[in-house]
Amino acid sequence: MAWKRLIYVAFLILAVAFSALGGALAGGVAVYAALRRPPASPSPVSQATPPAPTTFHVSSTQIETAITTAVQKVGPAVVTVVGVIPGQEGFFFRLPDQEVSGSGVIISEAGYIVTNNHVVENTTRLAVILADGTQLPAKLVGADRYADLAVLKVESPVPAVATLGDSSLLKPGETVIAIGSPLGDFKNSVTVGVISATGRVLDSGQGYQMEDLIQTDAAINRGNSGGPLVNLAGEVIGINTLVVRGSGVQGDIAEGLGFAIPSNTVKTVAGQIVEKGYFSRPYLGIRWQPITPNVAAVYDLPVEWGAYVAEVVAGSPADRAGLRPGDIITHIGDIAIDAQHSYINALFNYTPGEQVRLIVVRGTRTIEVEVTLGEART
Repeated sequence: MAWKRLIYVAFLILAVAFSALGGALAGGVAVYAALRRPPASPSPVSQATPPAPTTFHVSSTQIETAITTAVQKVGPAVVTVVGVIPGQEGFFFRLPDQEVSGSGVIISEAGYIVTNNHVVENTTRLAVILADGTQLPAKLVGADRYADLAVLKVESPVPAVATLGDSSLLKPGETVIAIGSPLGDFKNSVTVGVISATGRVLDSGQGYQMEDLIQTDAAINRGNSGGPLVNLAGEVIGINTLVVRGSGVQGDIAEGLGFAIPSNTVKTVAGQIVEKGYFSRPYLGIRWQPITPNVAAVYDLPVEWGAYVAEVVAGSPADRAGLRPGDIITHIGDIAIDAQHSYINALFNYTPGEQVRLIVVRGTRTIEVEVTLGEART
């Protein structure tokens, strides 16, 4: 029996050994499998996926549709303005009459049309050509040369009326459309650009500055003058007035420098012309010469900037206030006459009937003069 007990013990030892070996093998396989397994994806709690960036898509088709819609809305209200300036009498013959042309836009169902003053200035006969080619006689209601605006009238009914927008809302980069008749031949041409800047000031070369102009790179040429500058809502936000080609001094040639009178100015000036037949400007009653640093140096004047009073109109506000020839006006109210403010522009900050204080250099003295401004019909 002893040998049976020995055999049983040996069998148990072998069973335990094989069991341990099997466990080791199983564990090794499990570890190997774990090492080979790809890392688990992080849980949403431990590492959230960042959101995709917001993307804005502007369709060129949408922009083109807005442009064409605006043109369809305003285009029928755009006209070509034609006028005749009588020829001058020469020594031996009379020069032929001169035909001029520009653009305009209908702003009222009563037949009122806005254009530039320089388009109709000195004309004796006026007509407008509608978008469909119909020609109508027109009469000049009134004009303001300082704002370069004029109002014409044709008999109603009119084919369409344009809406004047709010030019104070304009921002650089905004898309705009110019409609007009460049060179007088290409009627109701459309060009597109952007607002390059607002609040521009240009010297007119006639003793005053044109202020608060809209600068645009929309193509403007001779004949576009008086035509509308339009936003994508189909509103007139300016009246095209001039283009700068370059500097005559340095010979630089510029492109895309067009300027328009803001629609808010158009509303004020045209509204008063329609109502009263003229636009009212403040009146002082002097004939004057501008003083600049160069002029002051040549004539040894006591100030570098100002308005030299060459003549005082009898019975004028200046005459009643005691101004004299030889006086130099340096301030009108709180506005100094300087490189940024000409005499005319300083004066135009006030209204007819308003009392203002003038600072005047008279000989070696500086005096103050109170004057009540009169009214001038421009």
